[in-house]
Amino acid sequence: MNPDTGGHRLRDVGPRLRQLRKSNELTLDALSAATGIPVSTLSRVETGGRKPTLELLLALADLYRVPLDDLVGITEPEDPRVRLEPRTVQGRVLIPLTRTTEGVQAWKMELPVSRRPPKLASHEGTAWFYVLDGRVQLLLGTRQLLLQAGEAVEFDARLPHFFASAGPGPAQVLSLLGRDGRRMHLREWQQEQD
Repeated sequence: MNPDTGGHRLRDVGPRLRQLRKSNELTLDALSAATGIPVSTLSRVETGGRKPTLELLLALADLYRVPLDDLVGITEPEDPRVRLEPRTVQGRVLIPLTRTTEGVQAWKMELPVSRRPPKLASHEGTAWFYVLDGRVQLLLGTRQLLLQAGEAVEFDARLPHFFASAGPGPAQVLSLLGRDGRRMHLREWQQEQD
């Protein structure tokens, strides 16, 4: 945990404790009598002059009948599920699997069978994908590869590349894409002549 976050959280405990005491219509003397904590300690904790101990917080949480997490301001972590909308780009259905727009992003892609001549792309970084279902045609420089479900590829993304379903129907892949992957450079693909 970041020490600043913990320290900030402890500074916020005093005002929260004062609010709880007042909303329960208790004086410092009455609170001291109910908990056995000296009035001077309670006063210094409420004003931020003293950091509360775990023992003190447990006694107050018990008296006020509130969870300890509520006293120290610990919030429930946000729902970790990613619920982002799929989108279609150049016939490919892209389903984001990460929330972030920074760093590496994970995508599930549904690739249609390509009916057009391929346009190779290149960009900085490393490209990686895993074939979940179907067959994928990968053009990598002048090489052609046919990938089946269960196969993965990883390559230098500066090498011109293109991938699409090899048919008969769509293919599904998991892909990792770094921020640099959005700055693609397109090239026409020319099959190597023997």
